[in-house]
Amino acid sequence: MERMKLVLQYFQSNSESISNGICIILALVSVKLYTSFDFNCPCLPQYNKLYSLGVMIVPPIIFFFLGVLVNRHTGIMMDEWMRPVGNRSKNPAVVKYLFSAMLQRAMLAPMVWILVTLLDGKIFICAFSVSVDPSLFSGMPNNTGLDAINIMAKVPCKEDVIFKNSSFRKAVSRYVRCYSQAVGWSILLFLIVLGAMGRLIKPYFDDHSTSMQTRYWSNYLDVEQKLFDETCVLHARDFARKCVVQFFEDMREDAVLHLPHPLFIANPQGEWEDEEVEKLHGVSRQEQVDELLIKWHYNKPVLDVTRIAHRPKACVTWEDRDGRTLYSDV
Repeated sequence: MERMKLVLQYFQSNSESISNGICIILALVSVKLYTSFDFNCPCLPQYNKLYSLGVMIVPPIIFFFLGVLVNRHTGIMMDEWMRPVGNRSKNPAVVKYLFSAMLQRAMLAPMVWILVTLLDGKIFICAFSVSVDPSLFSGMPNNTGLDAINIMAKVPCKEDVIFKNSSFRKAVSRYVRCYSQAVGWSILLFLIVLGAMGRLIKPYFDDHSTSMQTRYWSNYLDVEQKLFDETCVLHARDFARKCVVQFFEDMREDAVLHLPHPLFIANPQGEWEDEEVEKLHGVSRQEQVDELLIKWHYNKPVLDVTRIAHRPKACVTWEDRDGRTLYSDV
């Protein structure tokens, strides 16, 4: 149980891990949808390829845009790309890094769908059974009144009566499925080799220190936005609480003024003594809040925290009656 809590805390605190997890879930969903979806090839020469291309292309496009939509890198990249320069210059390398990270994760589910369809072979059979030369196989039905193209178009439909008690359809299906699986395994091998070669060759063409800086500042943008959102939530909560308390205080004062014989007079200063740490940061009016949010968008703070990091600390010194220093504490 403790390990599960640690894993959940890790994923909650790491946006990159969350993005990876969501993309993996999308990939698993694509596999589940493919295995659950009932494909019905039209078995007509003019529609087989169109139907197969639709099944092969449309779901990957949907999964790709879903991957872009749920990926946190997308929002960070667009915010950094579209924001005004203000006090902080833009870093094109960070935008490129975020775009690359977003694209890689968004492509996972579509590639899984395409590979699964190719390795399964049913869509490939539906699309290219018409292109197979029927003379390569024996047992082709010749008493159906259909030409060769229409017969080959019906190969994906195993329930069709023209293939009853005939091994022709199975032979053609095996033949086309072999090509489909060969293409699928070739694409998978190419992707693995491409990824491995990219990992091995990248250090020769990319400065490691520059890469570390890019990763650092991309993580910084993510953490900065999360901290700003969390601070805004705390500010909004404290702002709302103070507005409600102020409203009730005003109502109580009105009630006291109109009562002919008040039973007691409350001391407003005696309440809320154990109030939480101040979270308003001096921003106590709607105009100030709007100005703060506008300034955050148009003038992001300069990446220099020297002033707050080296803020002078108060030193308390204890002296005796003669003015001699006993000891000091910071």
